[in-house]
Amino acid sequence: MTEYRQKGSPAYLFGIVLVAVIGGLLFGYDTAVISGAERGLQAFFEGASDFTYTAGWHGFTTSSALIGCIIGAFLSGLLSSKFGRKKSLFIAGILFLLSALGSYYPEFLFFQKGAASKGLLVAFNGYRILGGIGVGIASALCPMYIAEVAPANKRGKLVSWNQFAIIFGQLVVYFVNFLIIRSHASDPNIVAWTNAIGWRVMFVSESVPAGLFALLILLVPETPRYLALSGNDNKALTVLSNINGEARAREILAEIKATAVEKTEKLFAYGFLVVFIGIMLSVFQQIIGINAVLYFAPRIFESMGVSNNMLFTVIMGVINITFTLVAVFTVEKLGRKPLLISGSLGMAVGAVGVALSSVVELPAIVPVLSIMIYSASFMFSWGPICWVYMSELFPNTIRSQATAVAVAFQWIFNFVVSSTFVPMYTWSPFFAYALYGAICIIAAIFVWRLVPETKGKTLEEMTAFWKAKQR
Repeated sequence: MTEYRQKGSPAYLFGIVLVAVIGGLLFGYDTAVISGAERGLQAFFEGASDFTYTAGWHGFTTSSALIGCIIGAFLSGLLSSKFGRKKSLFIAGILFLLSALGSYYPEFLFFQKGAASKGLLVAFNGYRILGGIGVGIASALCPMYIAEVAPANKRGKLVSWNQFAIIFGQLVVYFVNFLIIRSHASDPNIVAWTNAIGWRVMFVSESVPAGLFALLILLVPETPRYLALSGNDNKALTVLSNINGEARAREILAEIKATAVEKTEKLFAYGFLVVFIGIMLSVFQQIIGINAVLYFAPRIFESMGVSNNMLFTVIMGVINITFTLVAVFTVEKLGRKPLLISGSLGMAVGAVGVALSSVVELPAIVPVLSIMIYSASFMFSWGPICWVYMSELFPNTIRSQATAVAVAFQWIFNFVVSSTFVPMYTWSPFFAYALYGAICIIAAIFVWRLVPETKGKTLEEMTAFWKAKQR
């Protein structure tokens, strides 16, 4: 018996979690790549001769990946139950790769390159939806995978790294987009180059991390909880021993097997409340409005009078990463609820600052700082902590399907917020941000009153908690 089987290996745990969080990086990369590409994309399709590329078409095109995200989230429960967490994440990796290549060259086989048309637009959106399905699967299963391999005392911290990877992926793509444009800054035809080729290069850049993820996910083990639920106790014990040491592994396996006898339980087997809380955590994570800021950051900064809006978007990405690290290093000390509540209140302050700046004459730095406070508050609270709750709130026997439903609601409301923000902001910036601020206050009250603290509890203890709630 090797020493790491006796004591457990932190390096082994780190290695498999590192691979899993690349899925989070792809999640962030895929959802944010549109922020730099959308203007070139718009100009390209406005040149179509067989139809008029309206603002409505552009709104759909910039958010079409979210349709795939909803589909992928719903599929994640079925895929993870039937094929396991590992194989499902491999499928997500392949979808990311196909989407990146297809978005770069949507003309493949059927269309003339460089000739914008309605058919080509449909093909492009098809590839973006394909990538969205990958995002939906990864968004549900990466936190689940990490939670099912992590020890209870490290689970919140390790799952929070997934959110760090999401934000890091967004920052990377902001920076990549910035460098792609800057690489042709001296070209007098830079606008024409961006409209014809630049947006393609932005999309295909995702193929590098996508291919890497698809290869590396083949090297990690299946989660011990899925193995145990599938009757592969010996394999489950091996993985648990490599992580926790054999003595502790046997105890954990016994706890898992105590709940595995009810593998086929229905979604509401533990009552309505646990599913409702999971869904509402997902809904609040979106309707507090953060993705409206992330997706349209360059245009928002431009409307505030900021000249180099892409640079400020990168700066905001750095701030977002910094405050995500606050959650990573405090979630096991402070707990989940305090971070969610304080983050909600911080977002409310930032949203009110932006709202007031739209009706009172203030220096441009005030709304810019308010946007950054709003975003930073999200990054140490709702960003990572919602995913922590998605991974540890639900009992073992309903986790796949409950997570799939909750994450699907998250993407549905992501689409709602993303598609309504621009018209609402155009009509009244004050109303848009005042509304988000009010929702942040409601979210804080919801967490305070209804959401249980999960810090330090094993996944099996959460099963017992919800069983007791039914009595």
